[in-house]
Amino acid sequence: MSVNGHAFGTRIRHLREAMDLSLRDLSERSGVSAPMLSQVERGETSPTLAVAERIAGGLELTLSQLLRLDESDGVSVVRAGERRHGGGQRHGYEVLTPPLPGLRAEVSLHSLEPGASTAEPDDPPMHEPGSRETAVVVDGPVRFVCAGQVHPLDSGDSVTFDADLPHHFENPGPADARFYAVVAAGLRRS
Repeated sequence: MSVNGHAFGTRIRHLREAMDLSLRDLSERSGVSAPMLSQVERGETSPTLAVAERIAGGLELTLSQLLRLDESDGVSVVRAGERRHGGGQRHGYEVLTPPLPGLRAEVSLHSLEPGASTAEPDDPPMHEPGSRETAVVVDGPVRFVCAGQVHPLDSGDSVTFDADLPHHFENPGPADARFYAVVAAGLRRS
């Protein structure tokens, strides 16, 4: 059995490019030759399901996800009560984006009690190399510390930075602080 369609090849190319992978990179990750990948992307050949599954693995997807068999209409709603939660006793966050395969950005809402921080000053960064983050302060003040430099932020302020650098947010104020964070994975060009 084989997978058919020019749209399938275009989807593979878009996913590969979104991950900043060359044909050779995807070939190494999937075990499918670069010439075969090129033919599939151009719609010149249809891969067998076994080859499509290897391509999906190289793109960090399941075959079902690559074929979009698990999607209904392309719209994902995350209800307030269905959000994923994390953090600790004095720092909490909610992930506002759905856990979709291939999603290269995550939006979260963070809450910090007075005197709390998102991490310790010497904690290693938790984002993959090349990640970028933008944070928007909803209720401040918030102190942003990146690579040892302190940046005071107030309500309405935003900051964008290389998220693979050591960083954390602190609440120096007397009331709870809140901020949104958007992390785009692996998009920065070095």
